[in-house]
Amino acid sequence: MTKIIKNFFLISLFFLSMNCEQSSQSKNNSNSMVVVKVFSSLTCPHCADFHMKIYEELEKEYISVGKVKFEHHSFPLNLAALNAEKILQCNTNSQIDFKLLTEMYKKQNKWSTGSDINMINNSIKAIGKEFTLTEDEMNKCLADKKLEKKILNERIEATKNYKVSSTPTIYINEKKYKGTRDYKSFKKVIDKLL
Repeated sequence: MTKIIKNFFLISLFFLSMNCEQSSQSKNNSNSMVVVKVFSSLTCPHCADFHMKIYEELEKEYISVGKVKFEHHSFPLNLAALNAEKILQCNTNSQIDFKLLTEMYKKQNKWSTGSDINMINNSIKAIGKEFTLTEDEMNKCLADKKLEKKILNERIEATKNYKVSSTPTIYINEKKYKGTRDYKSFKKVIDKLL
């Protein structure tokens, strides 16, 4: 496992020298008044906490009515997070993007640990199957080097353009959010921008 993690970070460093393009998964349209960008690793407990406590409330109060656009930007911290992101991006149904993301965070404790990466991958795929992804689709995504490069490039761009060094790193309308990670504090910042 240590060798796999070392290789993962060597690959990441290799892509640093390449010209990369930022991509993300977003919820809501580009006409929203407030854009929330969250750079996160799917194995990060603080990211899961943020998603469950703040995203869910934002969805009800702001995203669903078009006031906020929410963007998930992948910043995998390890091989398990990279593979989970591959499965997340394997989904082509935009209606379930954030439902799948939410489920991955809800079940993070179950899938993110294991004695080897194959065990972790099987746990991630079990979640994907709940969202109509097939075993074959997910195996192709896990083996997809272009998808892997895209995700790693997103991480590199986040480091370069947003100075991301830990997760979650949150930007609201291109300004780094430094407040406490509770909904009441977050809501105050959003309301000031509306």
